Amino acid sequence: MKNKNLALEIVNSHAAGIDVGSRSHYAAIGQGSNDVKEFGVYAEDLKQLAGWLIDNNIETVAMESTGTYWQNLYSTLQESGLKVILVNGKFTKNIQGKKTDVKDCQWIQKLHSIGLLTGSFLPDYATEQLRTYCRHRSNLIDTAADTTRRMQKYLRLLNLRLDVVVKDITGLTGLKIINAICSGEANPEKLASLRNGNCKKSEEEIAKALQTNGRKDYLFALKHEYKMYQQIQSAIKDCDIEIEKMLNEQINGNDDKRQHLIEKKVHKRINKNTPKNIDINLLSYQYFEGVDLLAIEGVSHSTVLGIMSEVGLEGLKKFETAKQFASWLRLVPNNKISGGKVLSHKVPKGSNRLKIALRNAANAIGNLKDTPLSNFFKRINFRKGRVSAKRRATQSIPARHCNHRLRSHLVKVAMSSFCSVLPKVPMP
Repeated sequence: MKNKNLALEIVNSHAAGIDVGSRSHYAAIGQGSNDVKEFGVYAEDLKQLAGWLIDNNIETVAMESTGTYWQNLYSTLQESGLKVILVNGKFTKNIQGKKTDVKDCQWIQKLHSIGLLTGSFLPDYATEQLRTYCRHRSNLIDTAADTTRRMQKYLRLLNLRLDVVVKDITGLTGLKIINAICSGEANPEKLASLRNGNCKKSEEEIAKALQTNGRKDYLFALKHEYKMYQQIQSAIKDCDIEIEKMLNEQINGNDDKRQHLIEKKVHKRINKNTPKNIDINLLSYQYFEGVDLLAIEGVSHSTVLGIMSEVGLEGLKKFETAKQFASWLRLVPNNKISGGKVLSHKVPKGSNRLKIALRNAANAIGNLKDTPLSNFFKRINFRKGRVSAKRRATQSIPARHCNHRLRSHLVKVAMSSFCSVLPKVPMP
């Protein structure tokens, strides 16, 4: 029998592959030894790389999403008029033989030429900028939480059991007392007199908890932690100003967004980490062109801000169906079937910030009483446990609240894309 030659069809005839690195980038325009070239990571080197690709009639480029090293290269190639797709590394790692940078870029170029690579999701430029501010703000909140724990530690070492008599040491009562302690006040009665009217404990009980041992070393450390906490809070306020500025620019520049108005929601709880000077209720209603995400039970201001910054309205257009978006969030089981037998149906590992935000919203649904989603949550919790209930509720949050304003297919996808179908839950 004669051997058959099977040739794969070339889908992208003018394609290149780039292996992204921290110190250099390897680019391949073919499979020959002369078709690979190394470039540096400076701005001048990136422009030379783009020029070299254009001189060789390259039209499309595939590159791995390696850390944050790809971002400047990606922007430079796009500005040069090249079509760039960003690929997850797990789709390009099955190279045979010895692994080198040269072989990596040639393997990416080969896969891209025959059309076996698909691009990862990337938000638009405005959403990307908003995401930077929101993620930095989230990191600052995490840093402030670490600082709070250290303040609580030094207060305990000073025998100042403020954590016992107040719910939150960074609340109104706690911060006033800590500020007085750092200013040199040691009289427990005077410290207790700073109690806020909403505090449940009496001044006498607070005074009993504030009998200090006078250790100067612990007091010195407490002062530094308190000062650091104040600086972080100031930085968070600066982030809030930039976030509000960006949202207003996007809304005021679009008549379809600016025309919408909505009443305040007095029932929505605002915690200490919610931006204080930003009307997220109004801005999100205008941003999503008349769709009220805060009307969904369990969805908080931080959840809505996460949707706006991680995906955005324009990013939702890239997902044709709700199932695609739920799969991108890694909220649906990944069925592995072989020989007609289901080997595994676990949810894929990995969590992005939006997935975590939706999980928190699902957990909040579990604490509600007598609502459609909370009743569904309790049924799943009874049968499979709270973890499974959180996952199912996370998939179901917006689908049960589609209202008459969701006229276009795009907005329906925007509202239902967090979930798979949920026929058993009745509409409210």
